Amino acid sequence: MRAPDGDATCDHGGCAGWPRRVAAAAAAFGAEARDPRPTGRTRGRLRNLGNLCQSGCEWRSTALSADWRGRSCSPATSWDVGESHSQAGGSGTISVHHNLYLPGSSDSSASASRVAGSTGSGETDFGPQLKNLNKKLFTVVAWDPRGYGHSRPPDRDFPADFFERDAKDAVDLMKALKFKKVSLLGWSDGGITALIAAAKYPSYIHKMVIWGANAYVTDEDSMIYEGIRDVSKWSERTRKPLEALYGYDYFARTCEKWVDGIRQFKHLPDGNICRHLLPQVQCPTLIVHGEKDPLVPRFHANFIHEHVKGSRLHLMPEGKHNLHLRFANEFNRLAEGFLQ
Repeated sequence: MRAPDGDATCDHGGCAGWPRRVAAAAAAFGAEARDPRPTGRTRGRLRNLGNLCQSGCEWRSTALSADWRGRSCSPATSWDVGESHSQAGGSGTISVHHNLYLPGSSDSSASASRVAGSTGSGETDFGPQLKNLNKKLFTVVAWDPRGYGHSRPPDRDFPADFFERDAKDAVDLMKALKFKKVSLLGWSDGGITALIAAAKYPSYIHKMVIWGANAYVTDEDSMIYEGIRDVSKWSERTRKPLEALYGYDYFARTCEKWVDGIRQFKHLPDGNICRHLLPQVQCPTLIVHGEKDPLVPRFHANFIHEHVKGSRLHLMPEGKHNLHLRFANEFNRLAEGFLQ
């Protein structure tokens, strides 16, 4: 549950009122797609995918029409998927909202799927990427986890396995869209989701770029989380867009639930979120870290780099938590170069 940091002024210990994860997002760039179009109608129903939303993620990509060889994919398309999970309270159906940004040339073989975590959304968290990434190279699939952005109902919840659930949701969605293999682009909570997906589905993940992520929770992290619990103390510039998206009550309630959800990891051995899975990541991985990130200390990026075999660590001296927004051109060039 993280958001981009603001300007130099700060309401919460140097973070300009942006919570540690409030607008976190993960994105997946598909590679080696069998066909970047969903079969049948763009709006369709997929049932009995089993466990698609194990911890409460409904998907919706950021709104954008895209053209594929004369065919148009409308924004805000929806898929219904079956759900079956011990914490889901029985089987049911969940609408999966997503948008496709399809490549402009028929020989393109890559796709991109964006998933927003916490209280953010794909369209609010990845604007420069969705607008400016090379559509001749990538098909972008942007989506919001269940309970976030426009993927409501249901309300967001945070069981002990919510990151694992989100990771499975992402993979199931891309498989439902008929991508043979994908690459992941994950920010903050989305970076954690990407790491878990890469570790648990190694044959499906081609490459990965993550930033602002952590594999475990420290006492310092826990204090930061607690400091953002009360959204009324956030800066107005940070708070207003999220209030407009959710309404104050849902926004405030979800933030409180997220704080409790992420702090639960502090009670596990070594504060473990996914540190035990890092050695299982096999795909080429680029870790980007902003040297001035007030929310995620550099030791988190170093730890991931040290435990993901063959990973690269790229430091942005002036970057903060929202480095992909503040330095969008630089970040886009970096991501495109790595993912091609």
